[in-house]
Amino acid sequence: MKQKKTLSIVGLGLIGGCYAKTLRDEFDVIYGIDVDEKALSYAESEGIIDRGFADPKLPLSESDLIVICLYPNLVEKFIGENRDDFKTNAVITDAAGVKGDLLDRVMKKLPLDIDFIGAHPMAGREVQGVWNSSEKIFHGANFIITPHPLNHAENLDLVEKLAYKMGFKRVSRITPEKHDEIISFTSQLTHAIAVALVNSDEKDFDTNVFVGDSYRDLTRIAMINEDLWDKLFMGNKENLIKKIERFEESLDIIKNSLKEGDSESLKEEFRKSTMRRKEIS
Repeated sequence: MKQKKTLSIVGLGLIGGCYAKTLRDEFDVIYGIDVDEKALSYAESEGIIDRGFADPKLPLSESDLIVICLYPNLVEKFIGENRDDFKTNAVITDAAGVKGDLLDRVMKKLPLDIDFIGAHPMAGREVQGVWNSSEKIFHGANFIITPHPLNHAENLDLVEKLAYKMGFKRVSRITPEKHDEIISFTSQLTHAIAVALVNSDEKDFDTNVFVGDSYRDLTRIAMINEDLWDKLFMGNKENLIKKIERFEESLDIIKNSLKEGDSESLKEEFRKSTMRRKEIS
């Protein structure tokens, strides 16, 4: 982007706040769009945004880039309701954790001069709200772009460039279908495991007195936004069910090794996991 322009962030929660903070130096003006007046007021008072709006019409008409940080089921709805308000040649991107056929549906609703770039910042916290946003959340994390055949190359490059500006370590480009398949393992399965582990507590002792770092590390993400993650799980249920079944098979190997007193089989599982984990940075 040769000259600084105007950015609008739709959905001023944790991730929306992170976008605003990390892109502050890249744009002259940053608008926030949200139905939560408290979030808008806070973001304005802290200088996270220049001005907040409950009605998106004006900011959308002035914005060169729009980042939609809404629940997956609301992204298409917002674009459909406001399709006539976007500035000519505007670029829209999102932060939804499930893609499915979202890009196809959205591109059909937009004028030809508006480009929608599917994206997914692989970062977050176990807390919510713009007041918990931080420039540090994106640092060193992964960022995924899901190109559509109708996307313009320069707009894909723009979103990638801005991702690096925001502090992301790696930017990958994959199809929406591949994105959902991979994310079902690297993100959704891990959350499912954390939730299941915490909920399997028989509560016959004071867990808090006996937990160590391993429990804390593994269950941090069990403090979960149920409204968001319900939609992420259900929106990708076929992929997630397959990953859960594969995980159950892996867990059964450990269980059967214990049942059969097979120490060598158990050690082999430990060796495999150690080697694999060392490969992941």
